[in-house]
Amino acid sequence: MNERMDNEPAHNNPVEELAAGSMSVVPVGLDDGYAYTKVALLDGRLFCVPSRARMGASGVTWIRDQEQRIFEYETGGTVYSAGAVDGEPTQFDEYPGSALNRVIVQHALQNAGLSGRSIHLVTGLPVAAFYRNDGQRRLKAIDRKRDALKLTVEPLSNNRNTNKRPLKTSIAFHEVIPEALAAWYDHVIVMQDDGVTLDADRLNAPIAIIDIGGRTTDYVVVQDQGIIHGSSGSLSSGMLNVKTRISDGIQAQFDLTELGEQRIAMAVDSHRLRVHGKDHDISALVAAAKRELVELLYAETRRKLGLGAELDRILFVGGGSAALANDIADWFPNQTIADHAAFANARGMLKYLQYVCNDSERTG
Repeated sequence: MNERMDNEPAHNNPVEELAAGSMSVVPVGLDDGYAYTKVALLDGRLFCVPSRARMGASGVTWIRDQEQRIFEYETGGTVYSAGAVDGEPTQFDEYPGSALNRVIVQHALQNAGLSGRSIHLVTGLPVAAFYRNDGQRRLKAIDRKRDALKLTVEPLSNNRNTNKRPLKTSIAFHEVIPEALAAWYDHVIVMQDDGVTLDADRLNAPIAIIDIGGRTTDYVVVQDQGIIHGSSGSLSSGMLNVKTRISDGIQAQFDLTELGEQRIAMAVDSHRLRVHGKDHDISALVAAAKRELVELLYAETRRKLGLGAELDRILFVGGGSAALANDIADWFPNQTIADHAAFANARGMLKYLQYVCNDSERTG
């Protein structure tokens, strides 16, 4: 299993084995989160890029192609830069259908080695953005996202010496499902050496999925293959709240008026900030920001699930579940954190595409 967590494109093409022979399209599961965009491919490889892009050209000429870390794309007549840039904020309601999202998705697909390929794709929306409180689907929002990602995004050449232009990844089919529910599909559809099977015990057992993401934390309770909407929904808080709190704390502590988004991300990961040539320990800021988020998530989780006594399992997924593993370790006696939790939705989306989507819709 190959997980790439950087901004550089894959130098090999991982789908050559997947698409060998007569296979004309590549199935892809893609979790386009507000903090990270994750890709799952049919051979089990996983790829991830930060959801980071901004409007405008990069303003950088790369002397060596191998060193390129910023990539340019054009959509709707506007040029965007993705990769190692200080990205525009993604925490707005229209992000799933925006040009910014479209560019970041294309960048993730390029990173996964899908340049020039036609793909079938499943992505997601937060539970509250997908369902109304009464369980009815928000059809306009779903259609808006489905249609938006099919709009053309053209990769541009960043190297003025060779002027080579990558080929775009085109989306021939796109379905949208609730994000945390995707992790349920990942949980119940089990891949084995001799094929795929539905785990009968997992299929009907009452289970809660808690998906701690960038902007949102999603809750889905499934019992007897039905979604219990009274205990499901979304909280508009996630790991990006931690980054915002740390950014505010850094600006106050060091009397800075502005600090680049990439610098903040590095400081959050390393617990250190370099200012005026000196390293400073910001562990206390990071710990305080995480504690604030954990307390908020704990309170909302108790409101949604109570003590979880009637549930067979509480499954934590999402990048936030991995990042906060120690802080959420003892919330329920029957809880687990999914393997490679950040990719649970992307894996489930791929399985949904393979085994649940109507073949006639995909080929029609």
